[in-house]
Amino acid sequence: MERYDLVYQLYDDYDTETLREYQAFVDVFPAVDSRVALEHWQGANEELERRKNEIRSDFASGETFAEVVSRANRDQAFTALDLEAKYGRAVNVLVLDVDETLRSAGGTDNEIPRDTLHELTEFHEAGVPIVICTGQTLENVKGFAIQGLGSEIVHSGELSIVYEAGTGVFTPGHGADTKQLLYEELDDEIRDVFDDVRSRVLPEAPEDLRRGCHLQGNEFNVTMKPNYETGSTKARETIDTALVYLIDLLADAVETALESNGDGNGTTVLDDETVVDWTRAFYAGQDPEIRGVLESEGEYPDLEPDAVPDTLADVLERIDVAYYEADAAEIGSLELNKVVGVERALDVLDVDDPFSLVMGDSKSDLRVMQWVDETDAGIAAAPEHASQDTLEHVLETDELVFDRGKSVDILRTVYALNRLARLD
Repeated sequence: MERYDLVYQLYDDYDTETLREYQAFVDVFPAVDSRVALEHWQGANEELERRKNEIRSDFASGETFAEVVSRANRDQAFTALDLEAKYGRAVNVLVLDVDETLRSAGGTDNEIPRDTLHELTEFHEAGVPIVICTGQTLENVKGFAIQGLGSEIVHSGELSIVYEAGTGVFTPGHGADTKQLLYEELDDEIRDVFDDVRSRVLPEAPEDLRRGCHLQGNEFNVTMKPNYETGSTKARETIDTALVYLIDLLADAVETALESNGDGNGTTVLDDETVVDWTRAFYAGQDPEIRGVLESEGEYPDLEPDAVPDTLADVLERIDVAYYEADAAEIGSLELNKVVGVERALDVLDVDDPFSLVMGDSKSDLRVMQWVDETDAGIAAAPEHASQDTLEHVLETDELVFDRGKSVDILRTVYALNRLARLD
């Protein structure tokens, strides 16, 4: 309890709020060519150091406590103490989703805030590798990563990008391991299904759907995105229609693949039901959100998911259908997900004994959170608007929930955790 008492004393006896204001100003002050502005920054920096020096001189571990209170508020500091008491170790790698996690269309104008970027830079300088883990294409991620963090960090050898939800891993500075196309390791049957769907998804779409959405430029996954503002009523209507269409197209591609392999007996009409109906039933049974869309669109079949023929189920169990409300409908490989990508990234980054901070909002992020929980390899955090299952997992573990657009709050908590863990 001595450490808790010391932290209580810090926040009770010192003006830590003003200290954090000075720290925030010094950290994110823009690069401007103005003598007056630079003098103002210098004055703030001197006052910041004066206040930190008071704490440094008053406490045996003053340097640590000064850094903690200059970045973390009272709640964050005590959360960090609780995490340190529970796990007894520092976070040694960050695994971070981007959209609606680091940045938010509703909270940050779809930009990663400057204070968040600064905290990520602080972790990098402290030797903590960063794994960006996203469903986006590699080129999109590289672009904003270089713009936000700088080319030096992106190409430092300590940053990895898991893109398209785990179909590929890009870790600059690692020679032959720099880019790994994990989808090339899949067998021909599954790759043929994806090639079939991709070649037909837009050309065969109904005219309204073809005009209302576009295909994300993925290397492997097939992702339909709305031509409307994410979250809008029109985007929701478009993606709901796209989900049903994508499931039906997938069903046809799987049936074709099975028949071409001479194993189509189980995929013909069974009890007057078609492969399309069985496929809808299968994915409705996998995800209540998908079932809800099928029901609302009047396309839900009266079939039990457990009764799907084995020949068909054996293939569908390897293919993921993902629904992101008013944002995207997607098919991907369950053999290639964010967990697989993160494992490969950690291997390339030579993180042998990971204790990760996993931040995300979706079902694909949940898989990574569950993996680190099951293997005692980290902690999880999610925004308040995350998917229900993701939010429930976070609340059941360490309750690291943050407001929309405020991922920096969790980063500051973990910064404090890492500082406090050094005291041991």
